[in-house]
Amino acid sequence: MNEEIGSYDAKTKLPEILRRVEAGERFTITNRGKPVADLIPSRSGSDRRIEGAIANILKAKKHVVSGEELAELKAYGRK
Repeated sequence: MNEEIGSYDAKTKLPEILRRVEAGERFTITNRGKPVADLIPSRSGSDRRIEGAIANILKAKKHVVSGEELAELKAYGRK
């Protein structure tokens, strides 16, 4: 559900509202109590976060532990 905010408050608190929208919140801007516009997070921001997460997963998958290295880690853990 969108939080309603008056146009004057939207104007005076725009930086704060944009930070909250970036964090995923949604707002309906009203003028004299009537809905005028919806302020929602941009898809491009979430797309960048998704692409970053995928890149991190792929980077982590590239590191393969050899059998010898695994044996050393097991032996170290038993000390």
